Amino acid sequence: MMEIKEPESNKNFSFQCIDAIEVSLCIEKQGLLFYEKAAKLAREPKVRDIFSRLAKEEKEHIQSLQDKAQFLQPALVKKSVSRKEVDRYIAQELKGKVFPRLEETPEIAPETMDDQKALDFGIDSERRSIEVLKDLLERERKIDVRVVFSHLLAEERKHLSALQDLKESLYGSGD
Repeated sequence: MMEIKEPESNKNFSFQCIDAIEVSLCIEKQGLLFYEKAAKLAREPKVRDIFSRLAKEEKEHIQSLQDKAQFLQPALVKKSVSRKEVDRYIAQELKGKVFPRLEETPEIAPETMDDQKALDFGIDSERRSIEVLKDLLERERKIDVRVVFSHLLAEERKHLSALQDLKESLYGSGD
């Protein structure tokens, strides 16, 4: 499993609420891309259904986060961590690392993907997302930022549980 470590340059800044929303949006968009693609490639109806459901939930989360960002934007934009710092964090620590792109990951390339591999990949990605969010929560002290990360963490845990439950029901435990 890929480990995500925070670079030294990111240890000295604290997110504002709008930054936490941007980070959360990045994670959710990666999940959406994976789940939409996995739903199209799935052969087993139950696997296709769960990936479709999770893609729908990711879309809802994205819309909710975008609504919050739009509401907060005028009030908080001046208080935000330098946009450059947030962009750097997203680029270095999140893009393609929580939910790596299927076509860029040979072991789960679309042409070799089966339903069990897709479930395993989704489970591993949700675990990485949970670890990232737990790390962010651990270092963050602002209550509004913690609320954003905590909400997403709860959703990611639900996704992980749903994927694990389906995998166990179809293939037995072996995780």
